[in-house]
Amino acid sequence: MARPERVRRIFFRPDVTYFKPAGIAMAELKETVLSFDELEAIRLVDSEGIEQSRAGEKMKISQPTLSRLLGRARKKLADAIINGQAIKIEGGNFKMASPRGAGPGRRGGRGRMGGFAAGPGGICRCPKCGYEEEQARGEPCRSKRCPKCGTFMTRG
Repeated sequence: MARPERVRRIFFRPDVTYFKPAGIAMAELKETVLSFDELEAIRLVDSEGIEQSRAGEKMKISQPTLSRLLGRARKKLADAIINGQAIKIEGGNFKMASPRGAGPGRRGGRGRMGGFAAGPGGICRCPKCGYEEEQARGEPCRSKRCPKCGTFMTRG
C-alpha cells in the first residue's frame, strides 16, 4: 500500500489559469493539466531561482519529492508546447500559505483598506500654526511639512 501524499504548501495562485495556442480552435484543442503544486515548484525553482532543498522546505516537502514534482511539471509544459496543446492549471494536493504577519490575532498584512494609506480622504493640519489642506490619497499627513512654518502635519 502506497504512503499517502503530503499536502504541499503554496504561496501563489495565478489569476490566469488557462493558456491556449493561437490559431487553433477550442474544439480541436487537447489540454494538458498542470496542478497548482507543480506550478509552485516551477515558480520557486525556475522563476525565483531558489535551490531545490530550500524550495522543498518552503512547500513542506522533501527535496527528492520536489525534484519529481518539477520533472512532471516540466514534461507536461514541454509536451503542451511541442504538441500545440492548451495548458490548464487546476487541482493538486495543496494548501495556501498565509503571508507572514497576517492571520487571526496577528498584526501585519495589507490592512482593512486593502493597501497603503488608501482610506478616505481628510484634512492635514499643522499643530503649530493651524494651517490646513486636503489630504492627498495614499500620502500620510505625518510625512508632509507645513508650507508656512515647516512643522510636520497631523491628520485633523
